[in-house]
Amino acid sequence: MKDFAALYRALDATTSSLAKQAALQQYLRQAAPADAAWAVYFLAGGKPRQLVPTRLLRQIAREAAGLPEWLFDESYEAVGDLAETISLLLPAPDEAHELGLAQWVEQHLLPLRQVPAEALPGLLRAQWRQLALDERLVYFKLITGSFRVGVSRLQVTQALATVAAVDPKRIAQRLMGYTHITGRPAAADYGRLVAPESEAERDQQTSGQPYPFFLAHPLNLPVAAFDAALGAPQRWLVEWKWDGIRAQLVRRGGQAWVWSRGEELVTERFPELQDMAGALPDGTVLDGEIVVWRDERVQPFAELQKRIGRKTLGPKLLRELPVVLLAYDLLEQDGRNLRALPQHERRARLDALLAATRHPALIASPLLQGDTWAALATVREQARALGVEGMMLKAQDAQYGVGRTKDVGTWWKWKIDPLSVDAVLVYAQRGHGRRASLYSDYTFAVWDGPQGAAERRLVPFAKAYSGLTDAEMARVDAIIRKTTVESFGPVRSVTPTLVFELGFEGIARSARHKSGIAVRFPRMLRWREDKPVAEADTLQTLAALLPHSDP
Repeated sequence: MKDFAALYRALDATTSSLAKQAALQQYLRQAAPADAAWAVYFLAGGKPRQLVPTRLLRQIAREAAGLPEWLFDESYEAVGDLAETISLLLPAPDEAHELGLAQWVEQHLLPLRQVPAEALPGLLRAQWRQLALDERLVYFKLITGSFRVGVSRLQVTQALATVAAVDPKRIAQRLMGYTHITGRPAAADYGRLVAPESEAERDQQTSGQPYPFFLAHPLNLPVAAFDAALGAPQRWLVEWKWDGIRAQLVRRGGQAWVWSRGEELVTERFPELQDMAGALPDGTVLDGEIVVWRDERVQPFAELQKRIGRKTLGPKLLRELPVVLLAYDLLEQDGRNLRALPQHERRARLDALLAATRHPALIASPLLQGDTWAALATVREQARALGVEGMMLKAQDAQYGVGRTKDVGTWWKWKIDPLSVDAVLVYAQRGHGRRASLYSDYTFAVWDGPQGAAERRLVPFAKAYSGLTDAEMARVDAIIRKTTVESFGPVRSVTPTLVFELGFEGIARSARHKSGIAVRFPRMLRWREDKPVAEADTLQTLAALLPHSDP
């Protein structure tokens, strides 16, 4: 645990990629395999299920620190991070330990989920007494599920590849599924991550293992600059950018697996896709998008969310919200890895396979045509009406890479301009990391009636934290502190004085939101210092942006 806490401190203390790599590699070379297994799990994005209810943890920590509730809340508000607040407030340790990360996680942390509430205070205090301050910080971040440090999954992959002297692409494939929420990595799992490449890996006839996903880069150029930057449209395969769940369907050894891009095995959530896989030959891996398909068209993402949130899938739900896989790449055929083939050849093989398969739950993502970029831009104008996010541009000669890379070819995502409204900032909360001392996470509202209406009020509808420069955020923070009306723990309500243009990718009805509307991926486009609060947009403005199929 001491070594992992030291690694966390080293990673958190620098923005240098080289320094982070050096720290990761040093730790992996020295750590016991069981400790390294858990370190990779956490650093690559794995999170165990919540171990202790947050409200109960706060109460136990406050009592252990001997503080009244108001003082604990004030401390939390000043620090901005619950794990750091608790680690600073607890009495100094009076015991020591020599346990590694794996022992702490498996013997002390994970069993907390089964401990009765009345036994937790004594057990937690006994654990805290053994941990130094920097160890406590890591410990509480793991308990609260807020563990994150400035290291990407790609950096972890690169460190493992260097230490193991194995191709980073192979390491990336081995990491698929490693960080599943139910995972309990052991020394043997870490051993498989860093083992020399075997013949069995090159011939995965019965493995359900998917390939690392190839990701696209955002394309933010005016259409007039496309010819100079990209060449002629004929050099690219052009498709719609679907608004669904990116997934790989793996068919091997008479079985089928469906993996989401988040490395979650979701086969049981989509039984129609598992059934469809039975029509595919063994040794087939497809890349595509899971969408709700009804009336011969893609339905809004909100329809797919209705399935994602259900624990059981009854016949009525499957009938009303049928899904298909819109396939756009063929990664494996007859057990042969096709990722090194050029994009146009993989697509030709895919079209031939789907023509031979002919299953209603498997549809080829259509290719779009245009002699010029201007012509394609005209086609792209249909995107919002069709419920898609824009276009994908895939180089004809591109191989299928790993992650967001350009070393074997390029994919671009040419997204449509976001929807936007002018909204009022009504609540603010401190951020995390370098923004822990600033109010940087905001809740926005619109009016429930037109200007001039009697007794109209502001209705919250979205939260956003990105889009402002550091200088703008510092100014907003100062205004929030001066206009605070009330504090609710770490959240402040403020006098409505600030208007922002808020952009978002999608919009849908939602019974779970007070406004009755939910937006996807909201972000601040600009601070409307020129606009009075009274002229901010209304719920009626939002409703007018809803798709025509969602009146």
